[in-house]
Amino acid sequence: MYNELTEDTLQDVVAQNEKVVVQYGASWCGNCRIMKPKFKKLASENEDIPFYYVDAEKLPESRKLAKVDNLPTFAIFKNGELVNQVQTNQAEGLNNLFNELK
Repeated sequence: MYNELTEDTLQDVVAQNEKVVVQYGASWCGNCRIMKPKFKKLASENEDIPFYYVDAEKLPESRKLAKVDNLPTFAIFKNGELVNQVQTNQAEGLNNLFNELK
């Protein structure tokens, strides 16, 4: 299930779901635009896990849940806690991170 967060409520999403996958990006970020379709495809292949796109510039409280100092950053959360994150523009890096969540 893919969603784009429009309000700064990622902490609630993480608390309410056993597993969550997040892409932190920004509208000006070329690599974010390249990775977004790959992120959406992974979400469509795993409908039982919520996937969220977070604009890291517009949603600062949501950004604080992971150490986002480069974009795109992908993060996985399990049972309300950050499990791991990766900064990558490669589908393989995203897939490897996602496999840690299984």
